Amino acid sequence: MCCFFTALLVFGPRLAILVWWIYSPVYINSLFQTWIWPLLGFIFLPWTTLMYMTVAGGGIIGFDWILLGFGVFADMASYFGTYAERKRVPYGDQMPTY
Repeated sequence: MCCFFTALLVFGPRLAILVWWIYSPVYINSLFQTWIWPLLGFIFLPWTTLMYMTVAGGGIIGFDWILLGFGVFADMASYFGTYAERKRVPYGDQMPTY
């Protein structure tokens, strides 16, 4: 179950961005004037990029900033949560003894 949740956090937003771009490339191309920002977002900040694609259609005003903040929070939580879980995995001679 933990591996499924981790895979969902890692690949879920990237898959959603890819499907959305295939389904509606004109909309996505109208949001981004260059190809570098969506590519960097796809690689490093997928939740924020997905949230930006959701709210930026009519401009980012009011509550949209809070939604973008949730995207940033989700990205940071997935990165820092993965880093914190590394302590639980035994490596080499640090295997637990029973």
